[in-house]
Amino acid sequence: MDPVEPSVGWGVLHLFYRVDRAAFDAEPHAGKRIVDAVASLEADGHQAVTFAVLGHKADLGIMVLGPDLARLQAFQAELAGTPLELTWSYVSLTESSEYTSTEADERGRLESEEQLAGDELEARLAVWRDRMRHYGEQRLHPKLPPKRTVCFYPMSKRREGADNWYALPFDARKELMAGHARVGRTYAGRVLQLITGSTGLDDWEWGVTLFADDPVALKEIVYEMRFDPVSVRYGEFGPFVTGLVLEPAEALARVGVATAS
Repeated sequence: MDPVEPSVGWGVLHLFYRVDRAAFDAEPHAGKRIVDAVASLEADGHQAVTFAVLGHKADLGIMVLGPDLARLQAFQAELAGTPLELTWSYVSLTESSEYTSTEADERGRLESEEQLAGDELEARLAVWRDRMRHYGEQRLHPKLPPKRTVCFYPMSKRREGADNWYALPFDARKELMAGHARVGRTYAGRVLQLITGSTGLDDWEWGVTLFADDPVALKEIVYEMRFDPVSVRYGEFGPFVTGLVLEPAEALARVGVATAS
């Protein structure tokens, strides 16, 4: 099949599976086929994160992302040929935020809050531009780090009565999101946040994937953001799935699937 490549960003597919252990025992090579499918996807320039799920919602989770939606679908089809039972999935695209500060915003802030002008102002703006280029690239084409735990949940903005996010003027929404982002930045280094867009693609409007070495950080960032006005008045949250990030063979072993050839 010809590639299906978004004009902006990458495709992201979260897949959650139940393991039929008896079926895997009857098909001893199936585990290796899964490991080989992941390796083949990564060799094609895509990324995969495998994790053993905590709790009852699934046994195994696989998050895959990259430039070609057709390749992601082919990977899903490969796994459908194994004894894995797909219990839930989520489709989204990486995206930049429409509420990201512009250079004019930053120039105005530096002039009004820090009283900068002339060469000093331009030097600070040059640093800001470089930082924003890196930030924009990480949003659209992220390189996922080797963190030890992962949490995924979908979310939408509320559209009810006085709490209709989409009835707010753009400037009001941008100001609220700036405060929301400030909370997130306090977790830099502890939590990697990947916000992907799913409006028109899946049941919710965004998918949120959080990575951290310390699971306490996952709990704390979500808890703290619940008190931010964006979440208090306008946030709607779907189910949460949490897992231990592992290499594919180890993740499969944790859920009872052998991968020896």
